[in-house]
Amino acid sequence: MIKHTAIVSGLLLLASTHVQAGEFMDAAWAKQACAAWNADATLTAGLMDADGYSWVKNNAGRSYKLVQMYRTQCGDTTKVQLNIVEQDGKAICNYGGAPDGKAMDYGVDYLMHANDADWTCMGKGEFGCGAMGAMMSGKLNFKGPKVEAMKVMTPFENFLKLTGKVPGDKSECKK
Repeated sequence: MIKHTAIVSGLLLLASTHVQAGEFMDAAWAKQACAAWNADATLTAGLMDADGYSWVKNNAGRSYKLVQMYRTQCGDTTKVQLNIVEQDGKAICNYGGAPDGKAMDYGVDYLMHANDADWTCMGKGEFGCGAMGAMMSGKLNFKGPKVEAMKVMTPFENFLKLTGKVPGDKSECKK
């Protein structure tokens, strides 16, 4: 009976994680990316304390950080947003979707865009597409505190790989 329960539980977990792929970097994708962020200990714990630096606490006194991103060929009107807050000693994503109207502060917030080929490369973590390589080569267009991003390079790398873990169709841009 225990073996059967474990198999059924495993199949239910597998079924619940298989989500129909919508459009890459639309609001539904961002909601899934938020959940994936929260499931990644390197992001949730690593951004609380990365070598003595707390990324999530550098928030201009607002209690949140914003991460916006989009596909270059779809244009900046297609941005999605993740809101990151400190919660229970972790850097938690508490919102993923269309920009919610909060003003960006590029001293603490991030805006990133890349073409689909580069998002795919970064999502796979391929050579030359890691966080440092993507920033230095221009594959990732980036606005925000670059020195801060460099302080948390391992979590930033995981964030870029997250774009490959959340399924999404790149065949066209939303209208």
